[in-house]
This record gives sequence, structure tokens and C-alpha cells, in this order.
Amino acid sequence: MIIQAQATARYVRTSAQKAGLVLDLIRGKDVNRALATLKFTRKGIAEDISKVLRSAIANATNKEGFSGDVDRLFVSACYANQGPSAKRVRPAPMGRAFRVLKRTAHLTVHVSERPEKVVTVAADATDKRPRRPQGKKPEGGSQKSEVRSRKTAAGSRKSATKAKE
Repeated sequence: MIIQAQATARYVRTSAQKAGLVLDLIRGKDVNRALATLKFTRKGIAEDISKVLRSAIANATNKEGFSGDVDRLFVSACYANQGPSAKRVRPAPMGRAFRVLKRTAHLTVHVSERPEKVVTVAADATDKRPRRPQGKKPEGGSQKSEVRSRKTAAGSRKSATKAKE
């Protein structure tokens, strides 16, 4: 059974687009590598995403049936949805007012356990396909080499006729 867990941080004070740029960096990576990537990412939202990822890891370890090996966890999905925007007013010239949107985002990180690799034993005795000996090229040559040889032969004839004149 594959363990899956998620964690969500809601109303984070950033735009979903900015958070999505950092989330793209960790999608599909194993959790240790994702945490290291977030630690050295020079974006303010990386710290918030790191908290959400740690929470998702904790949720997975507390699930029943978890193998106990955190190294097998990876970020299966992560996304940022747009939250509500706070509308504020900024004074503008000549008595006007400009509207400022202070955006928020909902960050979600899903982690899953990688399935254990099943090793299958290949039966070498049953594989009786004919094989080409190493180092030898197939006989007959290719069409491209024939076309090249014809062109070079034609080119040498032209140069020979020019030399005679």
C-alpha cells in the first residue's frame, strides 16, 4: 500500500504566481532534495513552502501503514491556488485614488511513498535472438553512402574536364 499525505497553508501573503515559480522547483523530487532546494532558493515564499512540506512529511509518517523510511517519500504534487485579495486604496495625483490588490495564496503539497523496486530475473537461456558480431558492420552499405560516392565521383569528373580545357 502506497502512503499519500498532504498539507495546506491557507491565506499566505503572496501571489499564487510567485509561489508557483518556487513550487515548480520541487515538484517530483524526493523530500530531502526538495528541502535542500528550498533552503537555498532566494525567494521569500520558499520558507513558507518549506514549512508546508515538513508538515506533509509529518502527516505521512503518522499515517497507519507507513514503512518508517522518510527517504522513500517524494513530492508527488504541489500547487498554489489563488486566495482572496485584500483591496486597499493608494492616494494618487489630483485627488484620485488607485486600488491596490494585496493578494493571498493557498499552498498545497502532496507527498507519496515510492513503491519498492521489484527485481525481475531475466532468463538468458530463453533469449535466442540472433545477434550481430561486435565490430562488424552489416553488409550492403547504406543508401546515403552510395549517394555520397556518386556525388564525389561526379564532382571529380567535372573538375577533370575543367582541367583539360
